[in-house]
Amino acid sequence: MKITVQVKPKKKKAYVEKVEAAYYLVSVIEPPEDGRANAAVIKALAKFFAVSPSGISLVSGHTAKMKIFEIPDELKNFEVLPKQKDLFT
Repeated sequence: MKITVQVKPKKKKAYVEKVEAAYYLVSVIEPPEDGRANAAVIKALAKFFAVSPSGISLVSGHTAKMKIFEIPDELKNFEVLPKQKDLFT
């Protein structure tokens, strides 16, 4: 399943927020240098969806704030509860 992610690097607090069915907002602490922010987003999404980071791949948007990620198909029916959005505090 592909999801669209808007990334906000260099923030004070890391979080994942579901905006729409396949659209997420991800804030990470790492700067967008040398792929550090992308790696942090993959790690955050893996924690959010409770899957291994190796199961998540960046499809497009390597240097853009809007990215498309491929996540495992078994998560198609994954339900996000409102309180699940902030897992990193």
